[in-house]
Amino acid sequence: MSASVTYRAAPGGRLGGRVRVPGDKSISHRSIMLGALAEGVTDVSGFLEGEDCLATLEAFRIMGVKIERPEPERVVIHGAGMRGLRTPHKPLDLGNSGTSMRLLCGLLAGQPFSATLIGDASLSRRPMKRVIEPLTLMGVRVEASPDGTAPLIIHGNTELHGIDYVMPVASAQVKSALLLAGLYAQGRTCVSEPAPTRDHTERMLQGFGYPIARHGNTVCVQGGGKLRAMRIRVPADISSAAFFMVGASIAEGSDIVLEHVGVNPTRIGVINILRLMGANIELLNERTAGGEPVADVRVRSARLHGVFIPAEQVPLAIDEFPALFIAAACAEGETVLQGAHELRVKESDRIQVMADGLDALGIAARPTPDGMVIQGGAFSGGEVDSHGDHRIAMAFAMAALRAGAPVTIRDCANVNTSFPGFAGRARSAGLGIQQV
Repeated sequence: MSASVTYRAAPGGRLGGRVRVPGDKSISHRSIMLGALAEGVTDVSGFLEGEDCLATLEAFRIMGVKIERPEPERVVIHGAGMRGLRTPHKPLDLGNSGTSMRLLCGLLAGQPFSATLIGDASLSRRPMKRVIEPLTLMGVRVEASPDGTAPLIIHGNTELHGIDYVMPVASAQVKSALLLAGLYAQGRTCVSEPAPTRDHTERMLQGFGYPIARHGNTVCVQGGGKLRAMRIRVPADISSAAFFMVGASIAEGSDIVLEHVGVNPTRIGVINILRLMGANIELLNERTAGGEPVADVRVRSARLHGVFIPAEQVPLAIDEFPALFIAAACAEGETVLQGAHELRVKESDRIQVMADGLDALGIAARPTPDGMVIQGGAFSGGEVDSHGDHRIAMAFAMAALRAGAPVTIRDCANVNTSFPGFAGRARSAGLGIQQV
């Protein structure tokens, strides 16, 4: 993967037509993980062939799981069963994927072997204590750096015990890791979260025939069960669709339909927040695919206004804030985000990096410890650095639709982790973007 990819986006334009963004990253990861542990053959269509999900796929191949890729965006997983994974003969390199690393910590906790997890420079800075500490309570030993970061060595324990764990911070990755460990634990494992987070793991476990118990904000699994293979149709990723939602909202004359987008209630914070800002968004042809709600999302340009983002929407839109910051920059008045400290420990410090980029393009943006205050204005054009963060690169590309001069975005190679072919798809929708 080249580190020298740069985007150059021409000012102005509008978005239109029908666009299908790649498959949901969260669901693609989980389809590999649960398919590998299931009995039988799991057939997945719409699989995201981004670098993050391919890192998960390769990790399970190294652990002896036969996975075929008969055609684009389709994988066929020959399940090894709950006890069928083999000792990896080398470290599992998870690249840039925090989801892969944190969920694998849980899944590997109950195995009869040890495994080493490594990643790129960005992933090796991301905090892992939040998942290591509760797994330690279940009986697994995890070696990490003195700062609690990768590389990690998971010393599997076949005698894990279930725990009741109250998460101090809402995190779907931590919740999922503990539920996966709970599949191997004696007794019941319950996880309580302070605010709702994406529930793809729970939905998919039920799809694979594993019972889940929910009581308010607590979800529980009983160890010792089995998974049965299934067919999975992965919906288009709302996190990737978010850039087009914002682009169409801010660019006058835009009218775009985003096809087969996952609209899971725990993921639609971006739609809710944009609507609060005055966006014109319709959900068409609502239906269910593989246990997940999906819809075609029509977005037309609208006059946006600043808002105070409701606290309950923050965990439902945590990955979409780079795009939402662009919307806020184009809105009339002030937009305030609080309670999003998690953004500082993503692929980059998304609060500081977005504030720096907005400032470089002429927007008044004041970072705070857990959010940002943005005063709507006019993009001047210029150059920004994405710091290797895929979502920041795509967000600033959409800013060009309202810029007075070209926008150049540096360090964009990691866009391939979640949205391979982004520049071409955005260009076909009307954004004047080139990769140089």
